[in-house]
Amino acid sequence: MNRGRITFTFLLLSLLAAGGFSIHLWRERRQVHVLTLATASRSGEYYAFGHALAKVVARHYPHIQIKVIPTEGTSQNLSFLNENTAQLALIQGDSTVQASAQAVALLFPEVAHVLVNTQSGIETMADLQGKQIALPPKGSGAYQLFMPIAQHYEINIQQHQPSTSAHDAYDQLQRGRADALFQVIRPGSAAIRQVLRSQTLRLLPIKQTEALRLTYPFLEAASIPEGIYDGTRPIPTQDVQTVAVRALLIARRQVDEEVVYAIARILQDRRMELVAEYPPAFTIEPTQTHKILGWSIHSGAERYYNKNQPNFWVQYAELLGLFLSLSVLVVSGIWQCRLWLIGRQKNRADMYNLQLLALIEAIQDTQDLEELSQLRQRLLSILQAVVVDLDKDRISPESFQSFTLPWEVAITTLRHRETILLRVL
Repeated sequence: MNRGRITFTFLLLSLLAAGGFSIHLWRERRQVHVLTLATASRSGEYYAFGHALAKVVARHYPHIQIKVIPTEGTSQNLSFLNENTAQLALIQGDSTVQASAQAVALLFPEVAHVLVNTQSGIETMADLQGKQIALPPKGSGAYQLFMPIAQHYEINIQQHQPSTSAHDAYDQLQRGRADALFQVIRPGSAAIRQVLRSQTLRLLPIKQTEALRLTYPFLEAASIPEGIYDGTRPIPTQDVQTVAVRALLIARRQVDEEVVYAIARILQDRRMELVAEYPPAFTIEPTQTHKILGWSIHSGAERYYNKNQPNFWVQYAELLGLFLSLSVLVVSGIWQCRLWLIGRQKNRADMYNLQLLALIEAIQDTQDLEELSQLRQRLLSILQAVVVDLDKDRISPESFQSFTLPWEVAITTLRHRETILLRVL
């Protein structure tokens, strides 16, 4: 009766556990994840890409809803992530690493554009010294990137006031209140195309990329293709050498691993759909986690990037096979040595037992006390030899136990024969 109750209780608890697990899975799959993505200004590339990403993610993962919000740029995006106002953010890849966030993917390159007035006499980056430069807003990634470039070319940044917006910077250049403008944006941008319609402006190359990378490793060598802003004239008249940094998608550490896995998968497996919504997405390359300098990778993204890597057993199959083969040989060798040793010990014990049997027979046949005394000495010598062999592991304890019985029989027989012979005398 008690056994039946225990079985019933066990089955009931098992059913309850299975039911609870099933409900948890069902709720998890039905759960809608709503995330806020911080981008940049409504007219910027980040905002456009954010909408494209949200649209394609919703198409394939309806339970993931991404709300795209405009911001003032990278600095504000990082603040939003720290405050949990946003769970995802687009920033420049050279931004300061935040403890509250992790990288999801490197995206498209953002190219540095330096526009100068043709009447300003500026031919190289070094000529910008002492000139009025229209800088992007202070919280933007473009402003952050200009700092190491200005340092390299010894441009005094204190002489220039950041613009209140990208539009304000463009306006300063077009109205002649600035000799040059620095902006970080994708090649072919409509805003740059509009500014370059003026024949008094041209693009200035940024050279010495490798030297810049020594102090600012986030930079990539890039170029602005000939004719990208106007194929008729063309603008520019030839490829313009410059530098670029990649945009970076980051997420709060607490964002669900499955959600980040899905987003990373969209960025790689559904890239053509992203390109249809946002053409510059074609420049997104497969992410190699070691290239995201300084940032740790979100576990969901890392799981996606490593999905094609062989697991431990597959990766080291040959080495493990060799180790297993050597282990089998070693164990087999040890086992054979053990069997040989046991056999040798047994043979030695058998030899002593045979000697005892011969002595017992000699004791029973003797009629002389003197001869019986010699047999006693031989019996004690055998015992002494066996004890020494046991101490030196020449025979096993089991063999010694099997020796003691015939030895006791031998010594008992000797004493009995001695008593008989004494009575006769």
